[in-house]
Amino acid sequence: MNDDTFLAHVADGLAALPAVHAVTLGGSRAQDTHGPGSDWDFAVYYRGGFDPADLRAAGWDGEVSEIGAWGGGVFNGGAWLTIDGRQVDVHYRDLDAVEHHLAEARQGRFHWEPLMFHLAGVPSYLPVAELAVNRVLRGDLPRPDYPEALRETAPGMWRGRAELTLRYTRGAFVPRGQATEVAGALATAAMETAHAVLAARGEWVTNEKRLLRRAGLREMDTILTGLRADPGVLAKAVDDAETLFRTV
Repeated sequence: MNDDTFLAHVADGLAALPAVHAVTLGGSRAQDTHGPGSDWDFAVYYRGGFDPADLRAAGWDGEVSEIGAWGGGVFNGGAWLTIDGRQVDVHYRDLDAVEHHLAEARQGRFHWEPLMFHLAGVPSYLPVAELAVNRVLRGDLPRPDYPEALRETAPGMWRGRAELTLRYTRGAFVPRGQATEVAGALATAAMETAHAVLAARGEWVTNEKRLLRRAGLREMDTILTGLRADPGVLAKAVDDAETLFRTV
């Protein structure tokens, strides 16, 4: 199958599952930033009793999780599949939960959740960002603009987290010369600051892959490169990061 045929094949298969109301394409392929080896990111938007067994019954090779198996919250499960030789991710999206997060975001309300592979974790408005940037393949979904109320509340929350991360690093890791811990904390604080920058601009974020570049924080690479297990060196790195964060 060529890409267009493949896309239609998977979209039709997912849309046919019981309780599914819409199917989207996300990730780099939805934003035309993909390369030849990029995977395919789909989401199924369901209402009511979606059963992962129905996805398994489609007969595609791979691993299909139960609902809630990815920790619950924003990411409540999904599948890693191989279809026609292509790597495919499928995310579960409960429409009732998505609509709740959308209503909350429009009021400037959200919460933070930890998530594997995301240094800074994710905000509960991430599913709202997906509605805004992903490509709807089947069904109908809202296409929200960035709420002004969220532009008011989100930057302060993210910058506050970054400030606390740096403060803890100065007291807990720097005096002990713990370069690994400092490196991890600085990377986390950089991601938190980048979230703040993008929120203030009213730009949606769905993952961290290009977050530092979009926020103008790639200079963190230079700061982290010079780390070593020396309290003086580590203290300067924290100072340099703090100075950088103030400029964006």
